[in-house]
Amino acid sequence: MTDSKRQIKLGAFLQSVGHHLAAWRHPDVDPKNATRLEHLKHLAQIAERGKFDAIFFADGLGWPQIDPQLLAKGAPTYFWEPLTVLSAIAQVTKNIGLISTISTSYLPPFHLARLFASLDHLSGGRAGWNLVTSGTDFEANNFNLETQTAHLERYQKAREYVDVVKGLWDSLDDDAYLFDQDSGNFFEPEKLHYLNHRGQYFSVAGPLQSARPVQGYPVIVQAGSSEDGKNLAAQTAEIVFTAQQTFEGAKAFYQDIKQRVAKAGRDPDAVKVMPGIMPVIAETRELAQQKFDYLQSLIDPEIGISLLSAFIGNIDLSQYSIDDPVPDFPTTEGWQSRQQLILEVAKRENLTIRQLYQKVAGARGHRILIGTAEDIADELQYLFEQGAADGFNILPPTFPQDLTIFVDQVVPILQQRGLYRTEYEGHTLREHLGLVRPRSRYHASA
Repeated sequence: MTDSKRQIKLGAFLQSVGHHLAAWRHPDVDPKNATRLEHLKHLAQIAERGKFDAIFFADGLGWPQIDPQLLAKGAPTYFWEPLTVLSAIAQVTKNIGLISTISTSYLPPFHLARLFASLDHLSGGRAGWNLVTSGTDFEANNFNLETQTAHLERYQKAREYVDVVKGLWDSLDDDAYLFDQDSGNFFEPEKLHYLNHRGQYFSVAGPLQSARPVQGYPVIVQAGSSEDGKNLAAQTAEIVFTAQQTFEGAKAFYQDIKQRVAKAGRDPDAVKVMPGIMPVIAETRELAQQKFDYLQSLIDPEIGISLLSAFIGNIDLSQYSIDDPVPDFPTTEGWQSRQQLILEVAKRENLTIRQLYQKVAGARGHRILIGTAEDIADELQYLFEQGAADGFNILPPTFPQDLTIFVDQVVPILQQRGLYRTEYEGHTLREHLGLVRPRSRYHASA
């Protein structure tokens, strides 16, 4: 096997005590781990032992304004601010990438640029930013807004936001620092650049105080699969996370993204498409199905319906029986691509409301693979080799059990087939992904 051979990329999506809605109720899971930093450090170390490219934290900015009795039925998903957590995890890991979601809608770009530059330096070049625009009114309500900004405007704003952030990361040239005690110059003054950005949405003078990030720019990730999201990804992203239920849908999305990237004047190989996969693994397919069925049996119908309602735009489902067919619902200003995916699944499989919330509760629209380690490896290989993915964002149903099983059982199979690394190729997240280190805008124009 040569270094140039294309290999599967893997992200470990870390969330509380598991991705299944009822994970915290499983008798083998300690629900108190949702509130323990040591738990998250341990998960990161398991993923690093499995040579994962990165760990990934999603984030949400508040809880919906609903009955606290309903909120209490679910484990807290976003317990801590993720960049703070990743800064701690950086100290107990050496190679694995550290990706966090931060919304462009509610944090000024100067703050974001400084936070990710800091994480990139603290980790030795392992930071990644998952760019989202947020999709709920309850988040907007925490930031002096009655409703969220319209979908298209959020993405237009995000495009300018990325330009500002990259400009701030370029504030100092890579070789700006002198540390010259004799001359009294800490850095070369001519290598400091004021951004002085004046745009439609932002006015930012700069410069950023810190040195240019180790990676030039932290790796930029995008997770929207709407038209606006795909256009933004084609222009800015280096990893694209996506939820795809079928091989046909995953392949069509993959080809679409690659074509948009090329149309934007970028190298399609410089953007890695990584669908989300929830693997449910046991010694036999029958045992794996039993394992999944048991988790499904732990779902409280009330919380399942509430989750489904949130995904489809907070539509009131109480007027229907849970065994009624899923009604038609309009796409809202929220998570448009996920709403469309969920509706397509319901119609394609002729699901009832109960069946749909069970499917959503499993992995929130991501594909669930149930079987032996060999079965899971076979399917990942098929998707990878047939042009439907560059890698996968792995969503274990419970932590730490199912992440450990994936690392100990699926990873060795992929390694034996020459599809996955046996050692890290470098130290930075860009090196893991085979991405070039971008030049400063000032270097490029010199």
